[in-house]
Amino acid sequence: MMKVSVIIPCYNEEEVLPLSHKRFSQVMGSTAHDYELIFVNDGSKDHTEELLLGFANDDPHTKVISFSRNFGHQNAVSAGLHNCTGDIAVIIDVDLQDPPEVIPQMIDTYLKEGCNVVYAVRNKREGETFMKKFTAKIYYRMLNSLSDYTFPVDTGDFRLIDRKVLNAFKQFPEKHKYLRGLFSWMGFKQTPFYYTRNERAAGRTKYSIRKMFSLASAGIFGFSKKPLKLAISLGTLSIFIALAFAIWVFIMYLSGKESIVPGWSSTIITIVFLGGVQLFTIGILGEYIGNIFDETKNRPEYIIDKKINFDPHNNQTI
Repeated sequence: MMKVSVIIPCYNEEEVLPLSHKRFSQVMGSTAHDYELIFVNDGSKDHTEELLLGFANDDPHTKVISFSRNFGHQNAVSAGLHNCTGDIAVIIDVDLQDPPEVIPQMIDTYLKEGCNVVYAVRNKREGETFMKKFTAKIYYRMLNSLSDYTFPVDTGDFRLIDRKVLNAFKQFPEKHKYLRGLFSWMGFKQTPFYYTRNERAAGRTKYSIRKMFSLASAGIFGFSKKPLKLAISLGTLSIFIALAFAIWVFIMYLSGKESIVPGWSSTIITIVFLGGVQLFTIGILGEYIGNIFDETKNRPEYIIDKKINFDPHNNQTI
């Protein structure tokens, strides 16, 4: 018999929460294992916190961490992992796109394979647009091509990890965490679990295009130095293009043919091209420098306002 911690980040999820809590409780209550449902309220502005406090009051298996403000999905998951007490932990979103009914099967896979991580792979994604599926497929393949490490494609944060991985995770001091990348980077024995991802049960996604772009950037700039090498390559390419253009102009001058040197269009094109390369490379450098700046400030990943149904000796707040 093991204790299973289910980490469930929430942000403005009042529409889906009652159904989610019911299904999570039913699924985990049907297993032979002890369990805790850790809902992390990521600074919601609706009635999410009130609903969670009500669940925790009626059910000792339900635990609540409530942030002082919105700190982001990855930090909410980190808070749950820092404060869970289970032998294994399952990370899953509250929207029920990842069905909680497969958690017992993931536990069985973990026990059968004797692995440390069971990561869920989406073999079918229902209710998602073609563009969302296409961009996700392109992103994961681009991340693998840029990174020095190999990450499983068509996966998200939905996974099971054991106590050994949990303890290793707590050693990471970095603030801009890309969790699915970190778990792959850590190694250990990892096993895929294939499932069908459902449509959202209620409400709308809170992941805006800006947040998705920020998460994608964290993955690329957190696990690869190749963008810096790309900047060098672009600079070198622009130099060769400029030299080739200069040679062509000189040959045209020697041959006595009319050239475009007296014109302004070639000058403007060259300036715009070189300026674009410079701004692009400065932008890449800025991303890395910005990450260094955030890390050196050493601020906490999150600030906890409330903790409900936790052991008073388990009082980690950052």
